[in-house]
Amino acid sequence: MPTPPLRLAADPLKTMPLAKFQRWWRRLTPQRQDRFAVLAPLAAVLLFLAAIAAAFSYLRLEEIEREQETVRRDIEYTQQRLRLRLLERQEQLMHLGREISNRQLDAEDFTGRAEAMLSQYPDILGMSWVDERRRVTASVGTASLSATQLRAIGSTLGAPEGEDSFNKARGQEQPIYAQIGETFENPAVLQLHVPLRDRARFLGVVFVDYSVDGLFRYGVPSEVSARYAISLHDARGKFLAGARPTARGPATGLMPWASPANAYEVPVSPVGNGLMVRGQAYRTSLGLIDSALFWLVAALSAMTAWMLIANWRHSRRRLQAQQALLSETSFRRAMENSMLTGMRALDLQGRITYVNAAFCQMTGWSEPELVGRTAPFPYWPDADTEHLSLRLREEMAGKNTPGGIQMRVKRRDATLFDARMYVSPLIDAKGIQTGWMTSMTDITEPNRIREQLSASHQRFTTVLEALDASISVAPLGGDELLFANKLYRLWFGNPAGGHLRLVAQAGVPMMPQPQESLGDVDVFAGLPTNLLPESEVESAEVYIETLDKWLEVRTRYLSWVDGSLAQMVIATDITSRRVAEEQAAVQNERAQNASRLITMGEMASSVAHELNQPLTAINNYCNGMVSRIKAQQINEKELLGALEKTAKQAQRAGQIIQRIRSFVKRSEPNRTLSEVAVMVDEALELAEIELRRRNVRLSHYLAPHMPDLLVDPILIEQVLLNLLKNAAEAVEAAQRPVAQRHVRLRVAPRRLNDRTVIEFSVTDSGRGLPPEVSARLYEAFYSTKADGMGIGLSLCRSIVESHLGRMTAENLYNGEDASGCVFSFWLPCVETATKTNTEPQLITKDTR
Repeated sequence: MPTPPLRLAADPLKTMPLAKFQRWWRRLTPQRQDRFAVLAPLAAVLLFLAAIAAAFSYLRLEEIEREQETVRRDIEYTQQRLRLRLLERQEQLMHLGREISNRQLDAEDFTGRAEAMLSQYPDILGMSWVDERRRVTASVGTASLSATQLRAIGSTLGAPEGEDSFNKARGQEQPIYAQIGETFENPAVLQLHVPLRDRARFLGVVFVDYSVDGLFRYGVPSEVSARYAISLHDARGKFLAGARPTARGPATGLMPWASPANAYEVPVSPVGNGLMVRGQAYRTSLGLIDSALFWLVAALSAMTAWMLIANWRHSRRRLQAQQALLSETSFRRAMENSMLTGMRALDLQGRITYVNAAFCQMTGWSEPELVGRTAPFPYWPDADTEHLSLRLREEMAGKNTPGGIQMRVKRRDATLFDARMYVSPLIDAKGIQTGWMTSMTDITEPNRIREQLSASHQRFTTVLEALDASISVAPLGGDELLFANKLYRLWFGNPAGGHLRLVAQAGVPMMPQPQESLGDVDVFAGLPTNLLPESEVESAEVYIETLDKWLEVRTRYLSWVDGSLAQMVIATDITSRRVAEEQAAVQNERAQNASRLITMGEMASSVAHELNQPLTAINNYCNGMVSRIKAQQINEKELLGALEKTAKQAQRAGQIIQRIRSFVKRSEPNRTLSEVAVMVDEALELAEIELRRRNVRLSHYLAPHMPDLLVDPILIEQVLLNLLKNAAEAVEAAQRPVAQRHVRLRVAPRRLNDRTVIEFSVTDSGRGLPPEVSARLYEAFYSTKADGMGIGLSLCRSIVESHLGRMTAENLYNGEDASGCVFSFWLPCVETATKTNTEPQLITKDTR
């Protein structure tokens, strides 16, 4: 059997891409095949041009990279030279500053050292020693400094001379550089502030002016400046010194990168970004744009491409017009479908010709169901058909309302919603009206919000009308009311006179009247807030005669609904409170008088005993003189001596009676500047009578140089007398031995909460206060005495607190047993009045 001939199988890797390409080419339309056939030669020309440009670009970029690396290395070397030069000067200046801080240099020595540095370093223009108050202590400058840059000794540095850098050197405690730009009169300088410190104390700075031009001339290596255009710039790129760089922007032509400027810049440390060194290489080679071969290839490629492009421009224009029409149609359709406002078009016979998607979504009816329909439309409620038909006839007649009409619309599911419709003529491209265009907006939610706001406003107004306070609001500088509640209208009526009267009587500071302004701008717009009162709410109590009422008036400024500034006044009737306060004051005064009378009643036996002694002495003197006169055994000198003794005893009795009378005399409260020593002496005169009867020793200490107190002296004497009397009773009740029966009164100033007060303290040697008594010590009508009324200490504390003071009580302990009690109270001082007592008074009186 013969063997069949062998067939070579095709390589699938080679046939597969070709088959895919053939299938793809057959699926293309003839128009697209023609387009690709024309674009293939154009693409080949462009690829050839791209390959040539890539080759030239690669070679040029390598050359540019080598040049840039060389420039970068040389500029960084220059920056290092400038940096080392500045750091060397900085170290010398810091060493000089340490010598100044250690008091090793004075102004004259500083001047000598500075002159030596100026002569040694030509880039330094001047040096100054400035103290911590920015006054120049010493200053040296070269002839290069202008008259405005020279600093006179004793002058003060101003803002142009680095006030900000001075403060930075003070705060950061390290050298600070600052750069001053060049002006018409002064060259550009670099300033250095070296702080001077003595431990933690700032002593000033050493102020140095560097010439930027000098730094360039003496700091830049000559071999670098020969190869590059070296220049110094500030942080904003402003030229300061050096060779001005040539403006070599992008070259004109097809290749903007053909001739770039080979430049590099770096900040000079330690100055930072305030001083930049920039170097630009001089041009030594031709750019790619200067290559004739490149331009020849580019021209031939451009001509070929232009010839190919011209073949399909016409077809391309037709395709673009078709695509533009499709895009415009699609855009208009998308815009109509994305609108939230329903659109409806009617022809001149009232037939629906168009509805958009929003209209269909609002009503629930589809476009085919609505287009072509005439009145009555399916979205009209049955109850409103007659009314809406009348409105439609008016619209077709051209009687349109500019603000639109509000109507109810029925959805497909028979639910209703509120809508507002605006109707306008539909004009075609020729200017002929072809129908009517209607826009519909759902206003159900705005209507609901409007109703809620109306109800909220009604509730708020009801609350304000029911308040028991008068509320009124008026604009500043106006005589009309913006708001007034029911009580204001009841008291003052509708005019703004009541509002202005309340503001005037309350003494509220008035706002300045605004100046006239043009246009409709609010005259109070932009009013500075520092003109408003310091307190947000001003309060005062005034009496209105026409109402026969006391009112508490509170005012505040507020921004009205239109943005203008207005003033609100709230007046509350406090007549009943004022009457209650006046009655309480009268009752308090009566209680004080009753307390004084009770105190004197309790001291009646002591007073009687005290008066009995001078009266007995007067009786004895009189009987003795009568007997001796009858016996004719007395001469004129002896009679005169006896009468003088009798007069002294009568004067003593009169003083006791006068002191008691002035103490218990009813008088109006009268707070005056009173001397502490006088009040203490007056109280001690009455207290000593009681203490002598109870066989108790009294000692008191009165500090010197005490200021006067603004008090009612009778009330303060009453407090002291009650405390001393209670102390004597406590000592007697404790049955202490005679040597331990004593009471001490101490009066001295003290500091309390950053203010000076006078403290009165009464110390006894009784048995102290039991815990159950301490808890109810100041309770009215509570007393531990069998015959006590319980109003003494309560009234004393009320008197002290009415004078803005405080009263305290505490026990004294000897081990675990109480050895006495201390009652103390303090009163605030009047700082302007001081006593001039010379020495402290420590007085001990034996009143047994």
